[in-house]
Parts: sequence; C-alpha cells; structure tokens
Amino acid sequence: MAVASELAVERKPPRSILFMCGMNAIRSPMAEVLAKSLLPQGTYVASAGVRIGERDPFVDVVLDELGLTAGRHQPHTLDELEDDYFDMIVTLAPEAHHAALELTRSMAIDVVYWPTPDPTVATGTREQIVTAYREVRDHLAALIRHRLLGQTPAKMR
Repeated sequence: MAVASELAVERKPPRSILFMCGMNAIRSPMAEVLAKSLLPQGTYVASAGVRIGERDPFVDVVLDELGLTAGRHQPHTLDELEDDYFDMIVTLAPEAHHAALELTRSMAIDVVYWPTPDPTVATGTREQIVTAYREVRDHLAALIRHRLLGQTPAKMR
C-alpha cells in the first residue's frame, strides 16, 4: 500500500495568479502574500477587490506571526491593476466570483472559487477575533499548498 505522501501529484502552478475578494482588504491580500511566500519564484501574484476597501490591521497581525508582511499594500480594485492578464483567477467570495466570470467570459482564463469565510463577522475578545483571522490565513495557506502545489493536506497524512 502506498503512503499518502507518495501519492501527492507534483503540480506545476500557474505562472500568473490573481486573488479576488470583495474589497481587497483581508482575504485576497492575505492570499497574495501567502502565495508569494509559497509558490516558486517568478510566479506573478496579485490581488484585487470588486470594490475599494480599507486596510485591515488584523491581516498584519496574523501575517506577522509567520514572519510575513503585506508591506505597503493598499486595497485596490480590478480597474487599478497594472496587469490584466492572468493564467488563473482565484475568487474568495461570491461577489468576486460573479465579477470574475463576467470579466473573463470571452477569455481563456481559469476562474476557480475557493469559498473563504469573512473573519470580520467574528465577535468577542481581541483573541477570539484574531483567531478567526488565523483560521482564514491557515485555510488559504492550505488551499495554496494543496490546489496550486499539489501537496497532500496535513489532515490526510
């Protein structure tokens, strides 16, 4: 019987990826930073929102825990992107998925939907709220590793 790690398929990630969510304030910039840290060097990674949002400080808190940073990222929309061609668009919210499908109707771009919870709905203490952001961060990192790099999720090992 083969070991699960031996069954992992080596997958070549797309050369350019756009992560999209509603306001480019939490999920998509977090995915962008994580992807840049996990994917091969030379992979072009960007993020955008359907509408403009405001930077969320909890994103910096949970990225910093991994030694990562969003740098001077400011939320922006699709219209503000420097490049508008991607091999893959990963949408993280229903609103973004609908916008991406509309945008790519006549293009040969893979659009995939990774349902990702909105951590801003978390209530309670600061620690409970940060925990919600950590869960989103870890969810996105696992999806990037599994779906873009072909690594077996830890729960399956």
